[in-house]
Amino acid sequence: MDVMGIAKLATTIADTGTRQDVSISVMKKAMDIQASSAAALIEALPPVQGSTNLPAHLGNKINTTA
Repeated sequence: MDVMGIAKLATTIADTGTRQDVSISVMKKAMDIQASSAAALIEALPPVQGSTNLPAHLGNKINTTA
C-alpha cells in the first residue's frame, strides 16, 4: 500500500467516526424531544373522574365462565 492509500484510508476512518458521532447526537436529541412531548401529552390529560356514581358491589367479581 502506498502513502496516498494509507492517508486516504486514515481520512475515511476519521470521517466515518465523525459521521457516527453526529448521528448519535441527532438520535439523542430526537429521543429527548420525544420524551418531553410524551410528558407534555400525559400532563395535558384531564384528571380521572372517580366512579362514585356506581354501586359499591360493581367490579368486585369476574365472570370466568362466560
